[in-house]
Amino acid sequence: MIRKTMTVLALGLAMSAAGAGLAMAQSAAAKATVDAAKTAGTVGEQADGYLGIVSGGDAALRAAVTEINTGRAAAYKDIAAKTGATPEAAGQATAKQLYARLAPGQYWKPLDGGWIKK
Repeated sequence: MIRKTMTVLALGLAMSAAGAGLAMAQSAAAKATVDAAKTAGTVGEQADGYLGIVSGGDAALRAAVTEINTGRAAAYKDIAAKTGATPEAAGQATAKQLYARLAPGQYWKPLDGGWIKK
């Protein structure tokens, strides 16, 4: 129990630092493209810590989502290595923070469900 609590605490501290790592792992163009698509309801955040296409989207948008998700995957692996958690746990912990920052009207996809509007 103590080990689990320490792992959760370490993961939480790493997640606080992860915001900067996630931001650095993406280009400004990809971020701007995805931010606009999130506002338009074309892209949403998923409970696994990755972006997903809600509907539509052209090749440039899909490339921007892929670029950001690739950066997130690397960040989750790094966090996992530092905390002893799995990359999946790191992604899900980050997703909780990302959900809290979603604006009303943006989309979220739970692990076991479809897209919902916040």
